[in-house]
Amino acid sequence: MLNKIVVHYADGVIKKGTTQDFFPNKDIFRLRNEDNGDCLDIKIKELKAVYFVKDFDGSPEYTERNDRERVGLGRKIKVHFNDGEILVGYTQGFSRERTGFFLSPCDPDSNNDKAFIVTAATDNVCFV
Repeated sequence: MLNKIVVHYADGVIKKGTTQDFFPNKDIFRLRNEDNGDCLDIKIKELKAVYFVKDFDGSPEYTERNDRERVGLGRKIKVHFNDGEILVGYTQGFSRERTGFFLSPCDPDSNNDKAFIVTAATDNVCFV
């Protein structure tokens, strides 16, 4: 399956493209760059998060709502990243011992289908 993703590195670099081989238990996956078609090896340990998106452009004028309750996506969680960003969503499996975890947005109208959060890029994670 071809996934549209936006890769956020821990140092602030952002890359957009597609992948067919992202697995949370692998150290590396391949990204086909949206702009030029180049294939890049992406190392999970260098990342902040991988966003699985509906559209690369999104809707900049849209404000996501964190007060939406969704059933079947796990427990509600608040993620504080090392760079100050905060995300709220749902996860079915968070453990500090794992490399990362998936987060589904609170807002079903979000441009993000889900995100893979790299645990090392977080400052604090708590259930809400």
